Amino acid sequence: MTEQELQRHMESVSLQFFQKTFQHQAKFNNRLRTTGGRYLLQSHDIEMNPRYLENFGLDYFIGIMKHELCHYHLHLEGKGYQHRDADFRELLAKVDAPRFCHAIPTAQKMHRYTCLSCQTEFLRKRRFDVNKYRCGRCNGRLAYTKEEIVNR
Repeated sequence: MTEQELQRHMESVSLQFFQKTFQHQAKFNNRLRTTGGRYLLQSHDIEMNPRYLENFGLDYFIGIMKHELCHYHLHLEGKGYQHRDADFRELLAKVDAPRFCHAIPTAQKMHRYTCLSCQTEFLRKRRFDVNKYRCGRCNGRLAYTKEEIVNR
């Protein structure tokens, strides 16, 4: 999706769910990490995280658009636009927008160890010397099994 398509989607979602026009800029921001979008109070622009579109699809992304448009329209009307405000919560429920985003799954390198006595397996982020440490369950010797990529 290009920024022009994002702008058109934002305008159509605003008209469809809020019956109001969106008259500012909608743009992608690749630097956003933990949030799906951001409403900027000074410029009234909305920044969207493109990774949410890639990972969760257009329907979920439209939900994030509705959430940011709730901030946008309430702020311009002088009503409570923050997450804790009753006006914001009511409008979220009215347009069926999510209050928070899901976390984007990330892949992480992990090290798997196996106890030679009780066969218990451990996953650790850091590799360690198996000669220095023992199993926490049975005090048995440990063996390094493999390195693997785990989605979290």
